[in-house]
Amino acid sequence: MLKTGVSRSKTIRATSIVALALAAAAPVVFAGSTPATAQQDGGVGAFYQARGGRPLWFSPRSGTAAQQLVQLLQTARADNRNPGRYHAGNVARAIRDAQSGNPDAIRRADMELSQAFVAYVQDLKRDPGVGIIYVDPELRPAPPSASAVLSDAASAPSLSDYIGQMQFMNPIYASLRQAIASRIYGNAAQQRLLVLNLERARALPSGRGRYVIVNPPAARLYMYENGRVVDSMRVVAGRPGAISETPMMNAFIRYVALNPYWNSPPDITARKLAPKVLTGGRSYLAHQGYEVVDQFGPNGHVLNPMSVDWRGVVAGRVQVNLRQKPGPANSMGRMKFMFPNAQGIWLHDTPEKEKIEDAARLQSNGCVRLEDARRLERWLFNGRPPNAQGARPEQKVNLPQMVPVYITYLTAVPSGTQIVYFDDFYGKDQGQMRSMRMASLF
Repeated sequence: MLKTGVSRSKTIRATSIVALALAAAAPVVFAGSTPATAQQDGGVGAFYQARGGRPLWFSPRSGTAAQQLVQLLQTARADNRNPGRYHAGNVARAIRDAQSGNPDAIRRADMELSQAFVAYVQDLKRDPGVGIIYVDPELRPAPPSASAVLSDAASAPSLSDYIGQMQFMNPIYASLRQAIASRIYGNAAQQRLLVLNLERARALPSGRGRYVIVNPPAARLYMYENGRVVDSMRVVAGRPGAISETPMMNAFIRYVALNPYWNSPPDITARKLAPKVLTGGRSYLAHQGYEVVDQFGPNGHVLNPMSVDWRGVVAGRVQVNLRQKPGPANSMGRMKFMFPNAQGIWLHDTPEKEKIEDAARLQSNGCVRLEDARRLERWLFNGRPPNAQGARPEQKVNLPQMVPVYITYLTAVPSGTQIVYFDDFYGKDQGQMRSMRMASLF
């Protein structure tokens, strides 16, 4: 854990003596709180009522969790939060008072620790306000209830590890926080960059379960299970530009579409495809598998391409819906992973494997091209990926269980004991650092 200016030895000694006393004596049971008290303490009292009054922080199995929590509270500026809000000094004094072994003193200290912990976790689990699109509202960070905060801590195999490793937050957040608190990474400007990335990491999940993180600056996708990376792959994200950047987005991957169409974005149709239609005519469209339709989606009807004013398309006076049929040249490859959103963003296969090898790997029109879509499909379908049934386009197969995807924008990422920095391709860092409110870290 991080070093702080508090008397660490006294706090450790106090918690250790209390733990030894509890181990040797009959279990301490708190008197039940009245409903009014439970309401006044923000629901902490209800948590103790539900567990029969048993202590959380001063149980024989709590280890040094209380001391570790005090250290987190006292270094809360590393979370871009005001430490004064959590009254860490009062909590530390309550812990020392509990050294006497007096059941009332232990009860007060345990309650104060829980109240401070709830306030701290609730503050950390808030929408960071950095421009993330929440396609599914359930994936927007929101302060959990006191009962949820404390129940998660109580159910951890090791409360000491849970607090010390900040397992109530995403591991990327915990590592960035450690780097900020240690203050060994560069000058004030670099520290501010770490804090900005910490804010972005607030929107990433904690706890158990399966999820996907896509980080365009790193050109990488990560598959997580129970807080650990189990696989990763290279990706191609959107190129810089107002209409082509891959946005920060939280959503549920709901299904895979096999043999997908590729719906050409209007700007691509006007800039790249329409000029080729003018020179190649109908044969170009047929060779590349393009169709003009009255609308995208399952209800679209194919139109005569020669009825289109292609010069008007090039000039921007006419907009046309151009889609590419499934096949070897299709820009979506064999599949796309869908989390339906108004921005038209998804993950997809690609026939252009050479672009995965390109060092820049920021060349798409906003969607995310995958190095190995089939591998991601196997993981999403628990090792039993579906196969296309014939050549029918847009074969929809629901996932066995929806999997969250978090498209983030991290330009400073922990890697082992180091911080790896990536280019700010989209120019987000400077503007967001200027507008972000920061605690007095520097």
